[in-house]
Amino acid sequence: MSAIIFPGQGSQYKSMAMDFNENFTVSHNTFSEIEDATKINIRKIILENQQDKLNQTKFTQIAIFSASTVIFKTLVDQVGLEVMKPNLVFGHSLGEYSALVANNSLNLADASKLIKIRGELMNSAIAPNTSGMAAIIGKNANDIDEIISKNNLDIVIANDNSPMQVVVSGLINNINDAETIFISNGVRKYIKLNVSAAFHSKYMETAQNMLKDEIDKISFSPSIIPIISNFDAVINSNTDKIIDSLKNQMANKVRWTESIKKLEETEISEIIEIGPGKVLSGLISRITKKFDIISIDKIADLDKFK
Repeated sequence: MSAIIFPGQGSQYKSMAMDFNENFTVSHNTFSEIEDATKINIRKIILENQQDKLNQTKFTQIAIFSASTVIFKTLVDQVGLEVMKPNLVFGHSLGEYSALVANNSLNLADASKLIKIRGELMNSAIAPNTSGMAAIIGKNANDIDEIISKNNLDIVIANDNSPMQVVVSGLINNINDAETIFISNGVRKYIKLNVSAAFHSKYMETAQNMLKDEIDKISFSPSIIPIISNFDAVINSNTDKIIDSLKNQMANKVRWTESIKKLEETEISEIIEIGPGKVLSGLISRITKKFDIISIDKIADLDKFK
């Protein structure tokens, strides 16, 4: 029994999934379908990264989604779902959209359009250079919440990534001012992230409401594989609950640690990370040692299923 997971923003790199595009018809066609739906030359961005577009949120998200989904579709074509035996799917933030394609809730074109809009909305949700995020190493989410409350800090947890890594969001001045407080309270590292805004916080609420309107225009299908949603870390097959969680994802915390703990309650023994990089595999190894983890990022990784 296995779970399939998909990465989020931060795992992008130049030329990701291009080896699949060059060697498999299904990969090439999947890229083409996403590009037709979004009217973005995604492969050019991934290959050339002109003007550092891969690190601009409005392009980053659709590029990572494309790479992850291309690899997934190729795996299904070359290996088959019956070999991977997925009993659950989920993803980190934007990775949830790849998971919803994988479990049949969203078709590829609709998911691509939503991700394009999501990236644009998040990119422009708040004036540039006024808000940001920081990764805190060495304390768990409960500890971080306690420090925030005790010191009346106007920041929030955006990503509960592992018991030793939490990401916070807020206005840039508040993010900067909080560093000394966290260091004095025993965190090992406080790393300001190179992101365009305070994602997964109240500063995304207007953008989230606008995305809700776009989600309402989309027809969702019954899922063929249950999903763990970021918003509530609950295993879901109910379409209405899946949609509700998706609508509330952008301005709320990514409950990654809770999601892995929920996975521990199942009989699943293997996790397959599909998409660029091995960020999620690293996070999971800091949460639990229960699972065998396979990362599928390059064509050579397909041999792991032989």
